[in-house]
Amino acid sequence: MKKVAVIQDMSSFGKCSLTAAIPVLSVMGVQAVPLPTAILTSQTEYPSYYCEDLTSKMNHFTDEWGKLGVAFDGIHTGFVTGKEQIENIFSFLHTFYKEETTLLVDPVMGDRGVMYDVFSDELIGYMKELVKRADLITPNVTECCLLTGLSYEKMQTYQANEDYLFAVEEAGRQLQSATNAKVIITGLNPPAISESRYVGNMYIDGFHSHHSLQEYNGESYSGTGDLFASVIMGGMMRGQTIEETMELAEKFLAAAIKSTAEERIPTVAGVKFESYLRMLL
Repeated sequence: MKKVAVIQDMSSFGKCSLTAAIPVLSVMGVQAVPLPTAILTSQTEYPSYYCEDLTSKMNHFTDEWGKLGVAFDGIHTGFVTGKEQIENIFSFLHTFYKEETTLLVDPVMGDRGVMYDVFSDELIGYMKELVKRADLITPNVTECCLLTGLSYEKMQTYQANEDYLFAVEEAGRQLQSATNAKVIITGLNPPAISESRYVGNMYIDGFHSHHSLQEYNGESYSGTGDLFASVIMGGMMRGQTIEETMELAEKFLAAAIKSTAEERIPTVAGVKFESYLRMLL
């Protein structure tokens, strides 16, 4: 059984980070090995939460797993709380990242054009160094702009879907060129040119690009990016192509989001994905 080290926080409520990654990878036949970066009573969009930062504990995992002589087929990084955590990830990679290892970096820094409070220009610089180590990067549109310096605000001014998609692809190609990694930009949200809105994803490598769009209900749910990235990692561990794994992830999330909306579950609570894990078998 292939093993993936998942370096993320553990939020009890919100269905994100480790509580999203572990069940997805498990049902896809991959052993998820968690390295928690922080423990939270709930994800940070809840009105109140407690966070225990585990930065000082991360290297214990590296040291102890090194003593065991374990090896990982994949390494998946997500939300980090500061530059010290990225430095700890570099130490982890020095020990466990090998030629045959797949590193997926989800550069969780912001959404909808807004950078999360914990981030600073210095931390963006550290994240730029981390994505250079990656084999696959899964930023949303906001994070892609932060990593490339392109303007998120300008992207929102395009009046035609084609112009918006061209601008997103330009940002993605710039990121791909700077890192030599494959890039999947999530959360595409072209401007409305009719009553229907769309959301989607775009895959870019050194040879071609591919995007897909689905109808958008106008809501943003906790954890969908984590679920998407986890399906992509699971698919890579199973030897699937990026394109077919993207399609699987999109169908899985579309079903979960539809059910969540029908039951009027608050967006902060995440999506009802558990009922649809069978789709990933």
